[in-house]
Amino acid sequence: MAFSGLALWADNVSERPSWVRGTWCVDGGVIRRVSDETEAPSVGVIVPGMVDTHCHIGYSETGSVSEDEMVEQARITLGSGVTVVRDCGVPVDNSPAARATGLHLIRCGRHVARPKRYMRDLPLDVDDQRELPAVLASMVHSSDGWVKIVGDWIDRSAGADSDLMPLWDPAVLTDAVAAVHEAGARIAVHAFSHRVIDSLIEAGVDDIEHGSGIDADQASEIAARGIAVTPTLRQVEIFKNFAAQAGAKYPVYAETMQGMYDARRAHFQMLVDSGVLLLMGTDSGGYQEHGTIAGELDLWLQWGAPAQLTIDAATWVSQRYLGYPGLVEGGPADFLILDEDPRDNPTILAKPVRVTVGGTSVWERPSA
Repeated sequence: MAFSGLALWADNVSERPSWVRGTWCVDGGVIRRVSDETEAPSVGVIVPGMVDTHCHIGYSETGSVSEDEMVEQARITLGSGVTVVRDCGVPVDNSPAARATGLHLIRCGRHVARPKRYMRDLPLDVDDQRELPAVLASMVHSSDGWVKIVGDWIDRSAGADSDLMPLWDPAVLTDAVAAVHEAGARIAVHAFSHRVIDSLIEAGVDDIEHGSGIDADQASEIAARGIAVTPTLRQVEIFKNFAAQAGAKYPVYAETMQGMYDARRAHFQMLVDSGVLLLMGTDSGGYQEHGTIAGELDLWLQWGAPAQLTIDAATWVSQRYLGYPGLVEGGPADFLILDEDPRDNPTILAKPVRVTVGGTSVWERPSA
């Protein structure tokens, strides 16, 4: 199969992709560039498949779902232009969704938290935090090279003074991260508040999820250490709802959440300007529906991210971070066909004409 068009392409994984016109051939599940003289139909714009680095296939607002429902979630995700997902914590085996649809699924296993310090029934609770290193090391064997912990959550034991508080002592956290790395895996951490960030930096975590409490000094250190941040802007957008729901019962927590909501645009712009490695993630499943990456792209643009940075984060940057090459010579034929140039409007990435994984078309836009 040969075709021509404008592509976001790199000759190898050591290069930054650029926009080039040419002709490509897919054979045996890989993609290669061929002579420009080769006659081939023009398909429009060719881009790497998008990545959702924070997605909960197998989970929804009502809790864990059936196998049929998780397969449908995966299909909806593919239809939104996403070909690679890191599930970032679910209490069920969601591997059937990948087998049935072709979606690349990187499993993190379950969230790990302390009792009554996260959403009910979602995490694996650790009563004695000293057991955290051993628990995480054991979870590595049932995941795809990632584990996920809850770094902070509201501690309701303080009554009206309750607020977001870290779950783990810094020394325990450091030992746990070391155990994960020694087992050959990486660790992602849920973190809303400012007060938990220093311990995550010092422990050497790999990816901070949400990161809404990161300040400028912390962002500079995060960038210097190569720690990734997945900002989940659509999730931050509903912090006002969390504040309202806390109401008079937890006024300190409500003020914290409202404050992060009020500062959300300036905060994201600070992360962009700081040079932090930003990954694209929706937090779909639970508060966000599956297949809604268009809304995440739109908020990145609204809150100040340049169009090319948004495209890069959604495609090859997040792909390479998770071990996929993007569109490169001899690489996997995982790509989207678009009928518009995303540089004019990156949200068009979420409206593909066709989605191809491993050289096979796994989704096509229905005919009008």
